[in-house]
This record gives sequence, structure tokens and C-alpha cells, in this order.
Amino acid sequence: MRLVAAVAVVAMVFAACGSSKKSGNAATTNSPSTAAPKIVDGGTLTVGAEQEPDCFDWLGSCAASSWGSWMGQYQTIPRAFDPVPQPDGSLVNQPSVLLTGAPTFSAGPPETITYNINPKAVWSDGVAITCDDFAYTVDQEQHSSDILDRTGYTDIAKVDCANEASPVITYATGKTYAGWQSLFGGGVGLYPSHILKGKDRDTAMKNGYTWSGGPWIAKWTKGDNITLTPNAKYWGDKPHLTSVVFKFETDTAAEFQAFKSNQVQAIYPQPQIDVVSAIGSGIAGANVATNAHTAYVESLWINNSKPPFTDEKVRQALGYAIDRDAIVKQLFGKLGVDAPAQSVNPYAIKDYSNQQAWAKYKLDLSQVNTIMTGDGWKKDSSGIWAKAGKEASFTLSTTQGNKRRQLTATVVQSELKTAGFKMAINFRAAGDLFGKDLPAGNFELALFANGLTSLTPGQCTSFCTKNIPSPANQQSGQNYYRVSIPTLDPLLEAVDTSLDVSVQKADGAKADDIMAAAQVTLPLDPLPDILIWSKKVQGPIKDNSILGMFWNINEWGCAGGVCS
Repeated sequence: MRLVAAVAVVAMVFAACGSSKKSGNAATTNSPSTAAPKIVDGGTLTVGAEQEPDCFDWLGSCAASSWGSWMGQYQTIPRAFDPVPQPDGSLVNQPSVLLTGAPTFSAGPPETITYNINPKAVWSDGVAITCDDFAYTVDQEQHSSDILDRTGYTDIAKVDCANEASPVITYATGKTYAGWQSLFGGGVGLYPSHILKGKDRDTAMKNGYTWSGGPWIAKWTKGDNITLTPNAKYWGDKPHLTSVVFKFETDTAAEFQAFKSNQVQAIYPQPQIDVVSAIGSGIAGANVATNAHTAYVESLWINNSKPPFTDEKVRQALGYAIDRDAIVKQLFGKLGVDAPAQSVNPYAIKDYSNQQAWAKYKLDLSQVNTIMTGDGWKKDSSGIWAKAGKEASFTLSTTQGNKRRQLTATVVQSELKTAGFKMAINFRAAGDLFGKDLPAGNFELALFANGLTSLTPGQCTSFCTKNIPSPANQQSGQNYYRVSIPTLDPLLEAVDTSLDVSVQKADGAKADDIMAAAQVTLPLDPLPDILIWSKKVQGPIKDNSILGMFWNINEWGCAGGVCS
């Protein structure tokens, strides 16, 4: 999962998510046909980017930004599988151009996956992509410190490179991984052994690198932009554009104005209030597409290890103190999104969840009073719940400069005050919130979105006890919420490991129910993706809620080779 500071997320970048409930939440709407009869080569496309990455080391914990992956990782790092959008808006895993076709999978035991590398596949220096690169990537995932997510890699017993063109991945005896199609996929990818082996990978990559195994070479000018230029050695569909400049503009309103004044020709903005209103009124010279059925969920993420949220009853009362329906309608009603998310699992993997698990949590102050008084809390002279001399007081942390989140936080603060809770608001830089506060557990309540990095079900990385950051996992776990429920762990682990799809689906739904009952977090809204681009920009432009709007930007072009 990726964390999204300023994005339309997917993420765990995790982004934008609808649900299968009986609401009016729309799928893709207002999505024009954009495939040009013939794409002309040439032109520089400037894109408004709402977040600068913290680093270019995509395996490290500093790489938890969806925008970083959209601009840099997915453009330069080859992948074994890609989630590809279908006509109905769903995503389907398909082998990428890196492979000659689908790998050979054997359940065993032991479980094995045999890949066949495209003989044309080379790095930007002309060196062939081989089994050595698969082995290097697995070694880094297993043995390097400060890894963002090791899921699927820790139980690999060996990488057989007897045939350099056909890596064979073998799992340890008694170990399986159901999400094997995510291996070497979007969240990780593949790395050049001949360039990085024997070096400190993080040092070599974190500030940018000059090599590539994708269609583009990326240059990061910190504080200003990431510029893509074509990789001359790329063996797939070569870019039509001369360059793509992702210009950093973290304020959505300013980014939107830059688009209207043609300073940038494409944006993937947060669904901020002014943007949503503008879409309703129409934007001259622009194509617009929206998607609520995405791979992200925005939530109030609760630190279960911090008082007063160590008390399950307080967490449950919180769920009845907030009018999530009203919040979603106010924020996204003009886009046809009018009901809250009811699962921490986004729509993209809805079959492995209970999309109605949190549906019982509606604004009900009588329930708040019943739960809190039954747990020994009483309101003090300030009207705040108190117990053993301590008030039900806490701070909500969220990303600074995001007006939609500012509004959401203010509304939540007001509603919680009415219900008897005291909440302060702390606006944090994205890098500090995601790179420092969450891993260290230095927060009580947080507002942001999580999104998928691959089309693989599973929430163990975020909610299993073993994934609470600690010395035991080299601080690489992503259970930032410090959830530890003995009955939950085996269910989430089964979703990761069972090769029986029916078991995965059933256990995923049961896990949602347990998490909702314990109210370990509170899903808020199905954060919609919004795509806006100039009518001068041509190509097969469509949302990929995991890989982002720019997943196939090598296929884009501009009318007459001129973008501005």
C-alpha cells in the first residue's frame, strides 16, 4: 500500500475508492474517447504534480508516495505484471512487455514461478535484463534494512538462475504466496544487478539515478520538477513526446489555475472543492474524466496504542460521533459520489472484503452516550468525556495545504466536540507525516488515503501484529496503526498465503468484520480520481487507479507535436 499526501488516491496510495453498496456512487463518468488516429512525434508536455517525492529509492520506507511512483518509478523500473484497465473500469493483471507471456505457476509443493524474459529486454546501457536482476531484487527485499514492504519476498527460498533468461522462484517448504502476480510488480519492480550489486542501494538511488529499464529516463531537480526523456534502448512502445516535465505544485488551487492558463497541459488533482465545482460548470478546452471505483480509501487512521484509543469502546463511540454520509455528500456529491466507504479494502479488490463492514457506524449520539457511560466515562464541566481524571482528548494529524482535508478535519472536530470529545488539529508536511510520524507511531489520529501498489488482495501488511514497526522486522512493517488482534492475524495471513481463492475471499470478509467490530480505524470517503488534460493532448488516456493517470504516457502525444 502507498500513502497519499496530495493525490487522487488509489497507495497503500494506496487510490480513490467506491464500493459495491447500494449507493449512487458512480464508476467512470464523463470519460471522453481520446485515442488519436495517429500520434505525431515531438513536443514537451508539462504536467502539474501535487507532491514531490521524498526519495527515488523505491524499495525503501522513504518511497511511500504515490506521486513519486507515478512520476519516477513506473516510468523507469521494469515490472513483471501490470494491472490494466478494462472497458468496464475494472483492472486485470497482465504480463508486461518485460516477459514473453504469462509465467508458469506451480502450486507444488513447493510453490514455484518460472518467468521467461523478453529477449529484447535491456537496461538503458544496453545490458540485458536477466535472472541476476530477479535474484538481486529478492536479496534486497529479504536482507536490506528499512524496506517499505517485504510481503511475498520473505519466504522465497531461492532464485534459480541456471537459465539466465528463465528465472525460477521457489518458496520455502510449507510456505505459499497467493499474490505471486504482484512479485516484481508495481510496488517493487526489478533492479539492475550489474549497476547496484555491492553498493548501498539507498545511497545510489535516493537522490535520483541515470539508468532505466522503462520507456523513460527520469531526472529529478529537487524543489522544482521531474523531467522524463525517452530511453533510447527501450524495447517496448517508445515515447512519442520529446519530454515530459512534472512541475511540482502542491497547492491544488494553484495547480488548477496553472492548467487554465496553459502553464501545464495535464493534471491529476485532488478532488478539492473548487476543482469539483469547476468540473460541474465545465472547463473550456479540457477533457475531464472521473472515477470513483479506484484502489484508494481515505480514512481516519487510529493509533490503537495511544490513549484514549487503547480503549476499544472509545474507538467505537468515535464511529457513532461522525456523520460520514454528510461529509461525503458535501465533498463529492457533484461528482455523483454520495456515500462513505464501508471497508478499508478499496473497490479494486472488493471481492476479498465486506464492503458493508462499517455500515453500522452512523451518526448516533445516543449510541455514543450509551457506549461511553457504560465504559465508565462521564462528562466533565467542559462537556468532555473524562475517566480516571483524564479527558477524551487527542490530536488529528493530516497533510498541510490540502483544503479538502482542512475542511474535513474542521467538520470532524466540530462533530466530535458536540459528542463530547476534544480534538486538536495538526497540519504536517507530507514527508514528516508519512516518513517520520507514522512509522514511529508519533500520532493519535490521522487523515489521509491509502492505496494499492498492485492488484493483490490483502491487508496483513497494514494490520497484522507482526508488521508493527519494530526491531524484529527492521522497522519495515507498515502496521502504523499498532493493531494487534489475535483472531485477526490468521485471517489476514490466509488472504496472503492461501492458494484457494474461495478461502481468500471468505477470510478477507471475516477480517473486515473483526476490524469493524473493534473499530481499529474509520473509513471515510471513496476518494475519486480526477483526470484533466488539454484537448491538444492525444492518446489512449484513461485512469489506472493503481499505476495512476500517467501509466502509459509513452503512448501520448500532442496535436501537431506541439503541447502548449
